[in-house]
Amino acid sequence: MDHANLVAIDVHTHAEVSCWNPFDNYGEEYDRAADKYFRNSRRPTIAETVAYYREKKIGLVMFTVDSESQLGRRRIPNEEIAQAARENADMMICFASIDPHKGKMGAREAERLIAEHGVKGFKFHPTVQGFHPYDRMAWPLYEVINAHKMPVIFHTGHSGIGSGMRCGGGLRLEYSNPMHLDDVAIDFPDMQIVMAHPSFPWQDEALSVATHKPNVWIDLSGWSPKYFPRQLVQYANTLLKDRVLFGSDYPLITPERWMKDFEDAGFKPEVMPGILKGNAVRLLGLA
Repeated sequence: MDHANLVAIDVHTHAEVSCWNPFDNYGEEYDRAADKYFRNSRRPTIAETVAYYREKKIGLVMFTVDSESQLGRRRIPNEEIAQAARENADMMICFASIDPHKGKMGAREAERLIAEHGVKGFKFHPTVQGFHPYDRMAWPLYEVINAHKMPVIFHTGHSGIGSGMRCGGGLRLEYSNPMHLDDVAIDFPDMQIVMAHPSFPWQDEALSVATHKPNVWIDLSGWSPKYFPRQLVQYANTLLKDRVLFGSDYPLITPERWMKDFEDAGFKPEVMPGILKGNAVRLLGLA
């Protein structure tokens, strides 16, 4: 990634539409509920998202979420995102997503994606994938990621997916309590762990884990900065200023809206460049 020519790096963007696989409408009720919750029904293709970010001169990390075991829905191929990243290597990085229920087969896939497709990190969503991050079931995947000293993003906090559905779509919010990452951070010290989003209703737990464990980071995606909890801004300005990252959750929130609201959210001018780009440069090993 040619980060010197980018105004920022967005570490949290989603692949929404596959151009390789036919649309899988199984479980589409989750999409409709999410559209209502987020008041947003945009589903750009990978190419459309890349073109948008290129126009804005913003780098991006893109991933899908593999929840095939929990939701029974075909994932967007990791290889499709990786190909887009190779073709746009000056401003795009691919993180892979592998359902942790796939065990050793998932670990084999992780090795292959790293060796053959150049993925640079991984994404997990405990609520949607249906597992506690400390579950030993996920250890084979973590061992691969740790051995390659790669970053991994974990969804934390409330999930818009399933919100408003009968029984919340059967998805358990408790899986995404950031305190569950404490064991993971201890057992895999070479794996850089990014806790995604303001971790409502567990913001203080997230700040505690990140303050205590130096291999834990926080990305600020999924919310407009004007709604950030006061203590999150306080820690981003002080103790965690070197481990807080810009993320939008695109297409749910656009980087323009996020960055506009960021200007007035109480962040110190001296820490803003690190949040927007400098910290991501270090996390992603770009410098």
